[in-house]
Amino acid sequence: MNYAIVQWNRVSRRHCCPVCDHPDWCLFAGPASSPDAAICARVESHTRCGDAGWLHRLRDDWRDRPHKRRVDVRGPAEPAVDFGAMAAQWEEALDTARRRVLAAELGVTADSLSRLQVGWSECHRSYTFPMRDRAEDGTACGIRLRRPDGGKWAVRGSRNGLFVPRHFPVSESLVICEGASDTAAMLMLGFNAVGRPSCSGGVGLIVDLVQYHHFLDVMIVADRDAPGQRGARYLAARLVGYVPRGVRIVTPPTKDAREWVRSGATRTHILDAIEASPTLTLTYSRRALA
Repeated sequence: MNYAIVQWNRVSRRHCCPVCDHPDWCLFAGPASSPDAAICARVESHTRCGDAGWLHRLRDDWRDRPHKRRVDVRGPAEPAVDFGAMAAQWEEALDTARRRVLAAELGVTADSLSRLQVGWSECHRSYTFPMRDRAEDGTACGIRLRRPDGGKWAVRGSRNGLFVPRHFPVSESLVICEGASDTAAMLMLGFNAVGRPSCSGGVGLIVDLVQYHHFLDVMIVADRDAPGQRGARYLAARLVGYVPRGVRIVTPPTKDAREWVRSGATRTHILDAIEASPTLTLTYSRRALA
């Protein structure tokens, strides 16, 4: 069976993976309400489909069913959204008390959330986290939303970007985190940190950022799960040619960076873990001329 000709669809929060029940990374084939098969990035099977994950056949007859080409009919393009003005308006709407409540829930400081320009959208009843397409000019390209119950999604029309703190400092080192809350945890401990939108997203933006600021050291704090580790290795491979002193991948002993800090990790603990992590550098070899 040539899996390349099958119509695979990305999972979403509305239609989670039927194997691992996660809303990202995985693919499914067939009706969204009752998929015929899935390629899961987390749960292994006997069939590996490259870097996408493992094939899971959910129906015995799915191979023999005809697969029709799907045609998307789109209407007129919607007007561009000014995410910068939207983020500023919602940041003003977040009062001090509500910011402190969110900080306590996440285990970070209110100041670190303020640096990330976190706000509150009354119409969405959610906290807002702006994403930016470049760190040097702070252009907002989208806004992530977080409900008080922990549910996450994005404002319609958002593009994935970086979570960049206000007054992004110029220094020799950069810590790259996965998500806004992990970034807030690293900022709280005094690190020069930015966040990528997911474990595999924002690679090009991170490369541009490192090139623009000429960082000498880069540390990637990766989640412990397989997608987090795989995404960190890929990002490190893309960055290693631009970082003179090399790139380090740091894996917390907990689920992620924020849980690491909540469990009691201090700046010293994290610096020790960085020092203990191997350095990835770009090496050259000279070939003798005949």
